[in-house]
Amino acid sequence: MARPECASHTGASTHAEHGRRVADMFGRIAGWYDFLNHALSGGQDIYWRYRLAKAARPEPGGLILDLAAGTMDVSVELLRQYPECKVAALDFALPMLENGKAKKLKKGREERIFPVQADGRSLPLPDGCMSAATIAFGIRNILPRAEAYAEFLRVLKPGARLCILEFGTGSKRVWKGLYNFYLDKVLPFLGDRISGDPGAYRYLAETIKSFPDERALGEELLEAGFKRVYNVPMMSGIVYLHVAEAPDGRADGQIPEPQAAKEAAPKKAVSARSGSKAGTAAKRKAAPKKKAAPKRAAKR
Repeated sequence: MARPECASHTGASTHAEHGRRVADMFGRIAGWYDFLNHALSGGQDIYWRYRLAKAARPEPGGLILDLAAGTMDVSVELLRQYPECKVAALDFALPMLENGKAKKLKKGREERIFPVQADGRSLPLPDGCMSAATIAFGIRNILPRAEAYAEFLRVLKPGARLCILEFGTGSKRVWKGLYNFYLDKVLPFLGDRISGDPGAYRYLAETIKSFPDERALGEELLEAGFKRVYNVPMMSGIVYLHVAEAPDGRADGQIPEPQAAKEAAPKKAVSARSGSKAGTAAKRKAAPKKKAAPKRAAKR
């Protein structure tokens, strides 16, 4: 389920203030966050997280970054699908991580999921250490997004995937306007009443409407330097799964030298094979022609 977000601003100091306000807001609703996710999405958030984790495809035994991990539902799903991996669960709101740690880091999970408070624009991670990265309904809360994209690229290994789960733009009419009514009226009302924090979901509809649509977000990822960007719509485009890959260090379509050599080798083997027709023909062509022996005169 998407997180509420404060109004957008410009400037580095405003972005920092925006981040603090969002973190404080999540800290206040951390105890209700999981319940609200399930209730306000009709339980669909469980399936969305499953699809997000499935698309990550980390290398066996690799380290996965789950940014905006919140109460770590995505981190747990990643570990369920890739039990040999480890997950770095990073979030700006410490109460969210603490709430998830108390509820979900049991039965050995604490040895494979590592919750850390961190800013998505400045990750406390070394370069090229992550086999995959996920972020569920959190990219809208990071301003500017370009700084988060740059950090993702920095920490991902070449060819590793970034998977983003996010709402589509709310400016399009879905289900003949029924979804738009739910987004504008029902969702903020229920969010405010259940969480007990007036205004916690007040900006939700506004931020979804102002958020880029799936094509614009794809263009942002390409401009940031990602390759092979695509998206998968779910629930008639209410939610989108965006997948992008970190560049692998070579131009698209270029065959690596070892692979090129491997593909060329069989051709040489066929032409040089002594038992083949091609090899026999080559030998005949290359061999010098013998002069015919002079005929002896017939005896009379």
